[in-house]
Amino acid sequence: MAEEKETLEMEGMDEEGAPAKGGGKKSTLFIIIGVVALVVLGVGGYFGYTTFMSTGKEKSEKPVAEAVKKEAKVILFSMDPFVVNLSEPGRYLKVTMQFELSGEADEKSIPEKMPILRDVIITLIGNQTFEYAASSEGKIQLKEDILLRTNRVFGKEVFRNLYFTEFVMQ
Repeated sequence: MAEEKETLEMEGMDEEGAPAKGGGKKSTLFIIIGVVALVVLGVGGYFGYTTFMSTGKEKSEKPVAEAVKKEAKVILFSMDPFVVNLSEPGRYLKVTMQFELSGEADEKSIPEKMPILRDVIITLIGNQTFEYAASSEGKIQLKEDILLRTNRVFGKEVFRNLYFTEFVMQ
């Protein structure tokens, strides 16, 4: 009988199978420790979030704000669409593009050289094959070639960048 009593006390029960008086203190202690741990984790998580996430936003917003300011000064010059025969018979390319200008003063000199610019672009596009112009490498190379040749017409860098706004092949 004494052995049964010791076993029940170790399990937190009295002789009748009811919870022992000392067992309630252990469960209360575990609950308190759990609540304290949750509070500490919550406070630590909030502190970590506000510390690390706020500095990340500030760092990432500065370059975006600077880029927006730079883009606000962008001057684009649109050209009429080109429909050009590619080097393969029966293949056509319709392309519309916009040039990003290097400065405001250059915008005034472009209309007088428009026939030369169109000729340079038509000649360049007309030498492309369908497969090459359809590839992403071909489009990138075509942009670079057009920029190079159109800037040569002016003898200086008038165009900073080129954007294809329409590129349809048949």
